[in-house]
Amino acid sequence: MELLTWLDPGPDAGLGAVFVASFLAATLLPGGSEIVFAGFVQLHPDQAWPALALAAVGNTLGGMTTYVMARAIPHAATPPRAAWIERHGAPVLLLAWAPVIGDALCAAAGWLRLPPIACAVWMGLGKLARYGLILAGMTL
Repeated sequence: MELLTWLDPGPDAGLGAVFVASFLAATLLPGGSEIVFAGFVQLHPDQAWPALALAAVGNTLGGMTTYVMARAIPHAATPPRAAWIERHGAPVLLLAWAPVIGDALCAAAGWLRLPPIACAVWMGLGKLARYGLILAGMTL
C-alpha cells in the first residue's frame, strides 16, 4: 500500500489514467486496464463509481476504435469463422471484454458492418459488467 500511495498522482489524474488505460487496452495495443482500475479504486474507494464509468466508457471507445478501423477494410465473402458473428449479430459483443477474442470480435463486427450503435451498446454492457465484477470482488 505504501508504494501505491507514493505513486498516486491524486484522484483527478488517476481517473484520467483509468480512462486512458481502459481505452488503450481495448485497442490492438496490449494493456492491463484492470490493474490500473483496481489500484485506483484501492487508493480512492470514494471514487469507485466514477472510475467504473470511465473504465467502461474508455474500454468501449477503444473497442469501437477497432470496430471503425475494421469497417474501413473492404468487405468480401464472409469467412466461415465469422459466420456465427454475422448470424448472432451485435449481442456477441457482450464478450468483447474477453482476452484474445475481444479485439477479434470488435474487428469482425466492424468488418461485417454490424450496426454501430447496437455494437457500442452491447460492447459497453459487457465491459461495464467486467469492471463491475472486478469492483464487486474488491469489496468482498
